[in-house]
Amino acid sequence: MSTTIIEALRSGLANEMDADPRVVALGEDISIGGSFHLTLGLLDRFGPERIIDTPVAEAGFVGLAIGAAIGGMRPVVDFQYGDFLLPAADQIIQQAA
Repeated sequence: MSTTIIEALRSGLANEMDADPRVVALGEDISIGGSFHLTLGLLDRFGPERIIDTPVAEAGFVGLAIGAAIGGMRPVVDFQYGDFLLPAADQIIQQAA
């Protein structure tokens, strides 16, 4: 039986979260797995302190992730859809740089 891309991504994220307590994931609806089930089951495994649901405010939670990274955390942002990157473009292009 082969592994799907989403299963491989979930496994990789879980492995990194196991290895480093500074790794956190944040995004919309990720406590229930997200739109494509990337984080399915990770809330039970890592808790709400590391699997963080965000409001529908992409620029806000990307800014939060940038600040967390500057502070030594290793945030992983899960966007529901690629189009949702555009509202956070200023944070990614201007602030993260």
